[in-house]
Amino acid sequence: MTFAYLLGATLLAYLLGSLSFAVIVSRFSGLNDPRSYGSKNPGATNVLRSGNKAAAIATLLLDALKGWLPVALVQWFGVDYGLGEGAVAAVALAAFIGHLYPVFFQFKGGKGVATAAGVLFGIHWALGLATLATFGIVVFFSRYVSLASMAAAVFAPFFYLLGDRAVWYADKSIALALVAISALLVWRHRANIAKLLKGTESRLGASKNAAKNPGR
Repeated sequence: MTFAYLLGATLLAYLLGSLSFAVIVSRFSGLNDPRSYGSKNPGATNVLRSGNKAAAIATLLLDALKGWLPVALVQWFGVDYGLGEGAVAAVALAAFIGHLYPVFFQFKGGKGVATAAGVLFGIHWALGLATLATFGIVVFFSRYVSLASMAAAVFAPFFYLLGDRAVWYADKSIALALVAISALLVWRHRANIAKLLKGTESRLGASKNAAKNPGR
């Protein structure tokens, strides 16, 4: 029975992760499909290029929520159904993969930054804050969201292990899930890495008119 609960929780986490809120929010806001302009990535940063800050913030929060919710629910109620840290790791990874490869959107999703952040806050608020601080510091000095996202992702598993016994008891399955999430997030930024090396990556605040002029 425990396996059935684990399978069900993992599947539900994946389906929740498959809700591409960049596309959904853009449709409700009367904006162009974020997959048709800018980086063509269905994420909050690209929605921001439409010039609609409210839509970008809504996308960011909802994408984070779908990462946080399944992790938090398993942590709160999972023990009653025999679900432990392994289940936390499973739903965390499933929600993240759902964002990357959403079943509702032809398996073409975003890069998973906000969803990964939600997962981290779901595991522990201190882990989320430490990783968010890393993101903030890198983006403040570099103005590259992609670079900050990758740096935060790489540091997240180390922060988790660093907090072992001092803040939480680090679990091997969760640590492995965080490593997998970090690796997938960096891999999804491979085009950004190439642009960073060439010096052609867009900085935060640039290309605000990309959505209005998708051909440019």
